[in-house]
Amino acid sequence: MTNTETGQAASPAEAELHDHTHGEFGTDRIGRLLFWIAVVFSLYQIATAAHVISLPSQVVRAFHVGFLTLLVFPLVAQARDSAPMIKGLAWALALAGVAVALYQYIEYKPLLLRAGDPLPLDIVFGVVALITVFAAAYVLMGPALPIISGAFFAYCLFGQYLPSPLNHRGYDFSQVIDHMAYGTEGIYGIPIYVSATYIFLFILFGSFLERAGMIKLFTDVSLGLVGHARGGAAKVSVISSGLMGTISGSGVANVVTTGQFTIPLMKRFGYRAAFAGGVESTASMGGQIMPPVMGAVAFIMAETLGVEYYEVVKAAIIPAVLYFASAFWMVHLEAGKYGLHGLPRSELPSARKALKKGWYLILPLAVLVYLLFTGYTPLFAGTIGLSLTVLLILGGSVALGLPGQVLRVIFWIGLGLVAASFFRYGITAILAAALVLIIANLIVDGGRRTLIVCRDSLAEGAKTALPVGVACAVVGIIIGTMTLTGVANTFGQFIVSVGETSLFLSLVLTMITCIVLGMGIPTIPNYIITSSIAGPALLALGVPLIVSHMFVFYFGILADLTPPVALACFAAGPIAKENGLKISMEAIKVAAAGFVIPFMAVYTPALMLQDGGPLAEAWGYYPAVAYIVFKALLAIALWGAAVIGFLRAKLAIWERILAAAAAFTLIAALPVTDELGFGLAAIFLGLHWYRTRAAHTPEEKKADA
Repeated sequence: MTNTETGQAASPAEAELHDHTHGEFGTDRIGRLLFWIAVVFSLYQIATAAHVISLPSQVVRAFHVGFLTLLVFPLVAQARDSAPMIKGLAWALALAGVAVALYQYIEYKPLLLRAGDPLPLDIVFGVVALITVFAAAYVLMGPALPIISGAFFAYCLFGQYLPSPLNHRGYDFSQVIDHMAYGTEGIYGIPIYVSATYIFLFILFGSFLERAGMIKLFTDVSLGLVGHARGGAAKVSVISSGLMGTISGSGVANVVTTGQFTIPLMKRFGYRAAFAGGVESTASMGGQIMPPVMGAVAFIMAETLGVEYYEVVKAAIIPAVLYFASAFWMVHLEAGKYGLHGLPRSELPSARKALKKGWYLILPLAVLVYLLFTGYTPLFAGTIGLSLTVLLILGGSVALGLPGQVLRVIFWIGLGLVAASFFRYGITAILAAALVLIIANLIVDGGRRTLIVCRDSLAEGAKTALPVGVACAVVGIIIGTMTLTGVANTFGQFIVSVGETSLFLSLVLTMITCIVLGMGIPTIPNYIITSSIAGPALLALGVPLIVSHMFVFYFGILADLTPPVALACFAAGPIAKENGLKISMEAIKVAAAGFVIPFMAVYTPALMLQDGGPLAEAWGYYPAVAYIVFKALLAIALWGAAVIGFLRAKLAIWERILAAAAAFTLIAALPVTDELGFGLAAIFLGLHWYRTRAAHTPEEKKADA
């Protein structure tokens, strides 16, 4: 991942989840073919989501995996400019993956009838399915995830030879293959179902919004709001990356998009390169926990827990705000420490003008949020959001070609009524409107460019979905192992036995597991593996189920900031022109809240707006929420001062130690620790104010504003 001579990250492409498809498709015949396969993949996903094509769920999942393998192998070989023999092997694997999908389609009913008693040909295609999924994971994400999944698969075959309590009763080879490659317990389990439905739609949604200009809108609004303040360049990074997360939900993708602008801007105004990269990495990873679109894991979590998506959003909203507040506070203190001021207002765009110009881009996002929070399924909400986005993009160029403002207003009102008719007449009205707009765009000036944007968004969305889809497929093998053998119970019982002595130790053990796994695998498989093992165990220790899953989710995300791998930080490395490990160390400091909030939520579930916990029982739900939020903000403020070494002025060593001690005791949530924490905080703040009262002049206050 690094250049051995310079220590710099090798390239953004290598940092992008080891995703060698990060570049373009290529301009030769193979590149154009792959481009159009990606377009067809996206159109197929839209058609199945809108029920234009009605297929059994098993077949939808199989075709999804077939498309993934069809694209992954040739695209990686194309991006690496591999030798002809390797390219030939890539196409052979791609076509093998397609053959598996077609076999599932052709033999769908017979496979149902002979479930549990597979034919030799079923076993052959099952083995081919496993080989192609493992190989796709290897070429996209490196060896870590295939090795972990392979170890679980080997446990199915040979676990009976292990000593007790790790052993199982033993399973025949054909039984294992049937379990993993057919039905909904292995490759085609819940993760790939979510990838084939919600996740792909939301990735497309983000792709269309990005190409429509949402990134520029977010950046201009952020610059207009905080660009003039102390440390404004870094605050722009925090806000724009958080906003970007609402449409992307992919941390590393956020780094390589918003980071291209924010990191050079921070460096230009005096931030150290490592700190600038750390701020962008931290803010971008926070996009995955930022409602309303929290990344793929949130949808998988909702499906796994059997709750509405908005329940996951409700649990995430306060921690997400605290996470970004922490990052905002850290950059504010760093700016104060080094005297970094904002940009002149004359050089900044107007947030009001930016919103006035691009307000319509927010409409699909607003509708999406409304639908998710009023109980509609993510699949329905995603379909509506994507449909509105496409209509806005196609309608924009048509409206510009109309003579006169009155006609344009009438056109937009009519298009809005057509979009609203979805709720009465279904997807047919939207498809008809889209077809009319496509024909109109072939005629009006600039319309063809708009159609090219839409076409490219379809291809880009499919390419972006590849690592997510492949990870969901290969991690299904791990879930299949757990459902077949019950191995999760063994590790879960160990966590429970530790927790009976100390819940804190069980949480630390779970945290370490998440971070270690996250060094080699993406957030999605990390969450699925760890939540499957630790979730039930923490529930047995009295932790609410959604809180335990959020605990695992948070530390899976933070694994992308922690050394030695720190993918988000290595993605920021080439942009910041700094060593990825140095960026990682700064990111850990900026992301301090991310490490403490999950622990606080376990002891006081009100932090995630959940019932339970001694505080809520003693004080009531709403007072508990207000108290824990205040305590968390104070802990974050103290921790930021201790880490950065600045508040009103630079802190002495003893002040930093005192602030850190106060922050830690506020987090612990043990008897008398809160009282001790508030007392230490009061002592620290009082002594620091007294020491700096003379030095902090009115002129300095004005300069800090």
